[in-house]
Amino acid sequence: MSEFAKQMAGQSQNDEPFYLPTANEIALFEHAWKNQLPVLIKGPTGSGKTRFISYMAAQLGRPLYTVSCHDDLTSADLVGRHLIGDGSTYWVDGPLTRAVREGGICYLDEVVEARKDTTVVLHPLSDDRRILPIERTGEELEAPPEFMLVISYNPGYQNLLKGMKPSTRQRFVSMRFDYPPFEQEQQIVMQEGGVDEFNAKRLVSLGHSLRKLKEHDLEESASTRLLVYTATLIRSGFEPAEACRAAMIEPLTDDEETVEALMEVVYATYGQ
Repeated sequence: MSEFAKQMAGQSQNDEPFYLPTANEIALFEHAWKNQLPVLIKGPTGSGKTRFISYMAAQLGRPLYTVSCHDDLTSADLVGRHLIGDGSTYWVDGPLTRAVREGGICYLDEVVEARKDTTVVLHPLSDDRRILPIERTGEELEAPPEFMLVISYNPGYQNLLKGMKPSTRQRFVSMRFDYPPFEQEQQIVMQEGGVDEFNAKRLVSLGHSLRKLKEHDLEESASTRLLVYTATLIRSGFEPAEACRAAMIEPLTDDEETVEALMEVVYATYGQ
């Protein structure tokens, strides 16, 4: 491992996640945790949902188990399974079970991507029972007071096939995330991307301009995450307009004509 990699690894271990609140989300999360209520977070990609959960887990001093949900996710991936080794079988807890046993936070990101039969396992944990039945071991775990179930999804992505059932939504306290206000987003880009105030202001202005472009039919807008990635490239000495292309424009679309149209907005800010 290079010296640079060692330094970065040491920083990531010692530094708490940076998070800048935009409303009352910290207080709401704390009250939900104290009262053993599950939480649903709705918001667009790159708006800080995952960072917020990491920040809150650090503030509350609880272990965090994050699961990125997908079509092939099974209940065994969450709860656990028997494995074979040395001529015998043994049980291995999944992330949901570990979080329950340890009184941690289990965060299921983009939960609607998981199969419907998988998310059913969450129901006993998201009502007043707060239990996790493990059929394969015959256990019925009662969640300790410190345990918290958190799920998230992006409503803008959903369709009839991948929506969240109202009966599931109503099991959770909900909070809605969006991209931060201008000044707060500028602070985030400065802190996370390491650029000065001038460059951060230009990047956030560019991001806001791109978000207003409805005619290009983009699936997603330029997220705060993409602004931070762009700032990171600029900070390291990469040419600003090309940094915007690589970290902000190309991730938004595969259509070459749309890329060039969006780059016109970049050139208006940074020049060609």
